[in-house]
Amino acid sequence: MDHFESLSVFVAVAEQRGFAAAARSLDMSPPAVTRAVAALERHLGVTLFHRSTRAVSLTDEGAVLLDRARRILADLREAEQITMGGRSVPRGQLYVTAPVMFGRLHVLPVINALLASHAGLNARIMLLDRNVRIIEEGIDVAVRIGALADSTLRAVTIGSVRQTIVASPAYLAERGAPTDPAELASHHCILGSGVRVGSAWPFGVRGDSIVDVVPRLIVNSIDATIAAAEAGVGLANVLSYQSAPRIANGQLVEVLADHAPSPMPVSLLYDPGRAAMPAVRVFIEAMREQGQQGAWS
Repeated sequence: MDHFESLSVFVAVAEQRGFAAAARSLDMSPPAVTRAVAALERHLGVTLFHRSTRAVSLTDEGAVLLDRARRILADLREAEQITMGGRSVPRGQLYVTAPVMFGRLHVLPVINALLASHAGLNARIMLLDRNVRIIEEGIDVAVRIGALADSTLRAVTIGSVRQTIVASPAYLAERGAPTDPAELASHHCILGSGVRVGSAWPFGVRGDSIVDVVPRLIVNSIDATIAAAEAGVGLANVLSYQSAPRIANGQLVEVLADHAPSPMPVSLLYDPGRAAMPAVRVFIEAMREQGQQGAWS
């Protein structure tokens, strides 16, 4: 087994947190995975994993190698994609990350369509409601919502979404609909624990008018936030693509729309070095088309 294959096995064990799980993901036998890692450790002269009967964890040396191994394998994959079939045929693996609900509603259908159209393409999607390190994780394209920090990464804006404050018709019938953000102090509010917004809810065109709400309920997922709002627990602060289907079918009602901040961009973020990869190009183009059609506006 060459060094690239050994690094692939090492990364799989680290990500799967076990030799047996890594073997299943790689379609290898567990003994073969164990031998590959042992050979890599002998070659490097260090121990890469703490091993026990219950768990596998990285040593300090293993943690250092993991970041570099991911980058090496990503560079190799990029070179292979550009070389195989020229610069026009998408093939190999496309690795994308996106927020959980946005990814499920708007990224997964795009990926499914690309897989159906390109037999040589496969994909991996990481859905997380937090930002991850794109280069270090070997990710090709990240979908980001909101303002972007300055970086050397390239960004393409493909649309926008906006803040919506929503509640069930039953809740509003019982407690009344707020007409000014200051009135939120007398309402039950539902908070999520994601990265976008906590108890400080922004209002005004620039989003600089902040109302600190007192939560009646705190949950850690958008689905649970929306479900609680539908159940009449209180008001929820979610994004337009998250609330639109429920507003359309009457399960939720939007309030304070006149006080909402300006829409926030939906962007695709990627390393400029990956721009020439056919899989990256077709994914970006497909997401642009979705944005132009107003899929999540």
